[in-house]
Amino acid sequence: MFTSSSKTILVVAGLTILIAGSAAAHHGWSWAEEKTSELTGTIQKISMAPPHPSLDVATADDGLWRVELGNPRQTQRAGFVEGSAKAGDRVVALGNRSLDPNEKRMKAVRLTIGNKKYDIYPERIETN
Repeated sequence: MFTSSSKTILVVAGLTILIAGSAAAHHGWSWAEEKTSELTGTIQKISMAPPHPSLDVATADDGLWRVELGNPRQTQRAGFVEGSAKAGDRVVALGNRSLDPNEKRMKAVRLTIGNKKYDIYPERIETN
C-alpha cells in the first residue's frame, strides 16, 4: 500500500518523465525532413523570444511559412541578433522542412539576408 508521500513521489516522477519527453521531442529534428531545402521569401515578422527565435516568411508561391532558428544563445552566436533583419527584408532560409506536407514550418540551418549569411547550425550545412 502506498503512503501519501509515496504517491507524491510517483506523481512527480511521472510528470518529470512526461516533461522531459516532450522537451526532447520539441528540440530534436525527428519532426523534420532529413534533406535540406531552400525557402525564399519576404520576412513578415521576427520573434526573438524563447524557446526558438523565428521568422514568418511570405513566399511567392506557397504562402506564409514559420522558419524556426536555434535557441536564443545559438542564434546570437551565429550573429543573428535583434536588428539583423526587419519585416520586408528578402531572406533565403536553408533548412529542414516539416515531414508533414500540410505544415509550413522549417528549421533553418542558415539564413541569408542581403549578402550576409548566418550559420545557425554550421555542422548541418551540406557542402558539395
